[in-house]
Amino acid sequence: MDKKVRIGVFGGHRGFTMIDQLLNHPDAQLVAVCDKYEPLLDKVTGAAKEHGIEVGVYKDFDEFIKHDMDAVVLANYAHEHATYAVRCLEAGKHVMSEVLPAETPAQLVELVEAVERTGLVYTYAENYCYMKAPFEMRKRYRSGDVGEIQYGEGEYIHDCASIWPEITYGERGHWRNRLCATFYCTHSCGPIISITGLRPVKVVGFETNPNYEEKHQRIGLVRSTGIEMITLENGAIIKSIHGGLKREPGSINYQIYGTKGMMESARYNDEEFNIYREGAKLCQGEWDKYDPENDIGKEIEIKSGGHGGSDFYTTHFFIEKILGRPDGEWAIDVYTACDMGLCGLMAWKSVVNGNVPMEVPDFRIKENRDRYRNDNACCTPEVAGDQYLPTTLYEIPKYSDKVYDDVRKQWLGEKCDINELF
Repeated sequence: MDKKVRIGVFGGHRGFTMIDQLLNHPDAQLVAVCDKYEPLLDKVTGAAKEHGIEVGVYKDFDEFIKHDMDAVVLANYAHEHATYAVRCLEAGKHVMSEVLPAETPAQLVELVEAVERTGLVYTYAENYCYMKAPFEMRKRYRSGDVGEIQYGEGEYIHDCASIWPEITYGERGHWRNRLCATFYCTHSCGPIISITGLRPVKVVGFETNPNYEEKHQRIGLVRSTGIEMITLENGAIIKSIHGGLKREPGSINYQIYGTKGMMESARYNDEEFNIYREGAKLCQGEWDKYDPENDIGKEIEIKSGGHGGSDFYTTHFFIEKILGRPDGEWAIDVYTACDMGLCGLMAWKSVVNGNVPMEVPDFRIKENRDRYRNDNACCTPEVAGDQYLPTTLYEIPKYSDKVYDDVRKQWLGEKCDINELF
């Protein structure tokens, strides 16, 4: 493909980062955006006008998907990514999906088979894999610098309470208000899987006790933290933890312990990477600490501060993959997306069943997919049916409609009883 890749974005809030990337990428053309919130569409129209172009704006997905475009970035609600990815693929569009890949194993089966059937590009935008330290860790691990992984940790602690109105809009049924503790797992386990290239094969899930402090109840929060203990195919163990525990700033941290040494991101300094390598003598080695530089895509001058600059790479690698260029091989494919997402889905089954170990199936194999083809277990009643799983094992406070009305008013900038919390 010699021409620019024509790309549409579904979801204008989270998607505005990708919109900005596409407006400035030399090999892409933003052609359409869909969102139910009209002020966001006005913002898109204004940004496009500043770049001297027109962009189709839609409030209805069925109209949006008819637009003449090559690919779609899915930045819609996290529990609906697979459903819309399949629709886009069936409409002949390449797909980049934001986090998470799917809500149920059955949706992942349908997604994999849609990718295989259409032969179109699907990439998973797990941007934390492309932050400075995880990106460097992947290069160093694949070079054999610390040997074979024996143990790893991924940590994503982010208390979203201060931005709850901005990301839930006062919707009682918003997916974040029905989120089980282990669902949003790929910011913590995904980079370890990406770094090592190893599949998860087993997981045990845990849910902490929830935080029902008075301030949280005033904004309708149901918040536990999820932990997954994951076994990789070589026998190594990963601890993955993610949630809204109390600390500021939040913690994004990764560690790899190998047979020849270890490496880690610096918890309090995102510009520092640490690696220890044992020398010729037992228990004697050297540390190297530095700010890693990444020259991939450096010739494209797009300034992106989103998520430590990693947002650029998800979009860039998607474009490169469509164009068949070497940098596209850095993109996360549908099978690896399944590996990452299934860790959280199966971990919640583990929690509900008393923290028993659960298989993480390999959906590259059709026979494995057949066993999960009708597995709709999740926390959304209208999707799960009689396979419904509770959002938490703890009792949930009975929040009044006023709680959500106040959250919506806060989002809209109106006076309400919770203004002083923000």
